[in-house]
Amino acid sequence: MYLYQKTYKKTAFRVKKPIRSFRDLEVYQRTSCAATEIMTKVMPLLGEGNSWVKEKLVDCCLKIPESIATAHSHRFETGEELKFLEDAKDIEGRALCDDLIKRYILVRRKIFNLYRAWKKFQKIP
Repeated sequence: MYLYQKTYKKTAFRVKKPIRSFRDLEVYQRTSCAATEIMTKVMPLLGEGNSWVKEKLVDCCLKIPESIATAHSHRFETGEELKFLEDAKDIEGRALCDDLIKRYILVRRKIFNLYRAWKKFQKIP
């Protein structure tokens, strides 16, 4: 008996889970993880002072996932979802860690790709 062995080219393609809520979006998951790391690792480094810096940092890191969730909830209703994605894209996640900054840059690109995909569904007058 002759065994025939097939070789397949490996690709980076992988089947993704269907998007049922904003929690399934990769950009939401990444930004919420980054926000958690900022809250647990960066905030203690700021010390007791700098309360306005802490407030601004908390607002920035939590605003991005919030804007993505809001855009997803308004996606089929009002047509304002692109405005919310633009808000999330324009917020620059500046942190003290280079790793977090790199992750925010990657997520910003992914948010832009999501914005372009959703723009295709927008009704053209």
